[in-house]
Amino acid sequence: MEESINMNRTELITMSPLVLAYLGDTVFESHIREYLITKNINKKVNDLHKSAVKYVNAKAQATIIHNIEDQLTEDELRIYKRGRNQKSHTSPKNADIIDYKHATGFEALIGYLYLDKNYKRLEYIISEGIKIVEANM
Repeated sequence: MEESINMNRTELITMSPLVLAYLGDTVFESHIREYLITKNINKKVNDLHKSAVKYVNAKAQATIIHNIEDQLTEDELRIYKRGRNQKSHTSPKNADIIDYKHATGFEALIGYLYLDKNYKRLEYIISEGIKIVEANM
């Protein structure tokens, strides 16, 4: 799949933050699932799902972005803020609206890094996110 998406810089930077967040949500959750599976090889699927929810909910993602915000580049910060400030036409389920907005910004950043093929940075942010969530458990 990594080879299938090719975008130029302008297309990437001007892409809808909600589209980036839509992709970022999937990319982040996929990484979390892979992490949990390799860490808990014999866990049942239902237990893996319950564990994953602790990482991929709005509150956890808002906590991650608040902890790494000062480490973001100018471009990353701009993408995060565009995602955070974007008007969403859905209301959050089981989440505070402020956490939901920050989580949307975080997911937009993840989607952006993925489409930019900046996998090293993506892996760094996700691994930092895992550490932050686990420190708060």
